[in-house]
Amino acid sequence: MAARLVPWALRLVTAGNLAVLAILALAYLVPLPDRGDGWSTVVEYRDGRPAHVFLSPDEKWRLPVALDRVDPKLLESLVALEDKRFWSHDGVDVLAIARAAWTDVTRRRKVSGGSTLSMQLARLLEPRARTIPNKLIDMFRAVQLDLRLSKREILGEYLARTPYGANVEGIESAAWSYFGHAAAHLTPLEIATLLA
Repeated sequence: MAARLVPWALRLVTAGNLAVLAILALAYLVPLPDRGDGWSTVVEYRDGRPAHVFLSPDEKWRLPVALDRVDPKLLESLVALEDKRFWSHDGVDVLAIARAAWTDVTRRRKVSGGSTLSMQLARLLEPRARTIPNKLIDMFRAVQLDLRLSKREILGEYLARTPYGANVEGIESAAWSYFGHAAAHLTPLEIATLLA
């Protein structure tokens, strides 16, 4: 009996390894989701303060985020709230997905999600209906993003594209829209408000 299981186990491991290699190859061959140049145009005074901001081509208030000017507490809070293992996974947190699936099944309703920040960024870049096949596409795109961008680049893109109501997207735009100053000057209370 045990002698029969060994060839099957070997085949299963080989098939798994081939599947992982195929996914990695595809991640490098398939182009990344288009991150575009859809930023708002900012006209500044000589001292660098914004004088006027024009909507992006898709009618959003969207400003790029310079991570070196964002309070580290904001980054720490974001990772703690949204994706505790962000720095250690490769785009998909299998444990978080398993936990979310188990909780949803045992409670017979959706209680929590298992999406990583990379998966959420993939969905922000390529919005699609929330179905299981589309979740698999988000997972593939998340792995692809993690392979081709640094974790800091992923955080920057995520922070620049997260919706904050109406047509405000990104932490920088939200800081200006709701608090009248740059994200670099957000207080702990303002950070908590934007991340809630």
